[in-house]
Amino acid sequence: MDFDPNGPGLQNGNFIGLPFDEDSAQLILFPVPWDVTVSYQDGTADGPENILQASTQLDLMHPEQPTAWKEGIFFMPPNTYWSKRNEELRPQAKTYIDFIEQGGAISSNKKMQNSLEAINQSSQNLNNWVMEQTTRLLNKGKLVGLIGGDHSTPLGYLQALAKKHSGFGILHIDAHLDLRNAYEGFTYSHASIFYNALSIPELEKLVSVGIRDYCEAEHQLANEDQRIEVFYNYDNKKALFNGQTWMARCEEIVAALPQKVYISFDIDGLDPSNCPHTGTPVPGGLSFDQAYFLISTLVESGREIIGFDLVEVAGRPQEWDGNVGARLAYHLAVNTLGSQ
Repeated sequence: MDFDPNGPGLQNGNFIGLPFDEDSAQLILFPVPWDVTVSYQDGTADGPENILQASTQLDLMHPEQPTAWKEGIFFMPPNTYWSKRNEELRPQAKTYIDFIEQGGAISSNKKMQNSLEAINQSSQNLNNWVMEQTTRLLNKGKLVGLIGGDHSTPLGYLQALAKKHSGFGILHIDAHLDLRNAYEGFTYSHASIFYNALSIPELEKLVSVGIRDYCEAEHQLANEDQRIEVFYNYDNKKALFNGQTWMARCEEIVAALPQKVYISFDIDGLDPSNCPHTGTPVPGGLSFDQAYFLISTLVESGREIIGFDLVEVAGRPQEWDGNVGARLAYHLAVNTLGSQ
């Protein structure tokens, strides 16, 4: 009752200083501080904290969803167990990745075998925990936006959504296809999230946008699986250079999706000037405004956003990455609320 939406962002530990908790908020931002398997730059495990701290600089007024925040948005505190487990396993993962990238054979190295086994087991445990926690929130009638961490983190949430919805599609914004089978030996690698997600029967369609870095096997799988449709970065830019409007392109993308849609947003889908310290930056990609417009077009189509994730945002002290991530998280949150 006393909250002033025109006042300064309050440093009260809440997203944008909003006056909500888990019970009063309709949408829960659920942090997963995990980046054990990232194959280039680490630090995205601290992305949730960076986003939360940067959020106090946001203003609440949204041009398309001006009152959606009143439904309540609450950023859950990070889980300290998984933060500590990430800190324990990430050095092992880096040593293991260096070993195999130098041509080492794990079949003859017991230490590397043990590291891989421990990481895969902990990643499975993390998936189970994410599924349990998001199922709990869904059963309370909440909408959930998962905040990573690397892109491996949403798998348990997708499994939880599959128990609630008989069918849904995924709008996947990314620089990478993430269709690798156990990349670098990690069953639940950040580069394997959608290879693993395709085992979910309720996943009807995977529509990937902004893709510009992928291997031959991923390209082949994307061509062979009828559920997958890819709007590659090269094709998007070629269409725009030849006169197609971004609005028309967005309408094509949205038309490929079913009525119920989950958004999986890897921040490296953006031009890296917006996310220079993300885990695996790639030149090219969407501008911030193009991504913003695509999400708005999805909502304007009448489709329902059943949940989302925002992953691979760099941690502190990368304030610019956190600033962009906080604004994307808010845009995703209010559009999810507005689509109901």
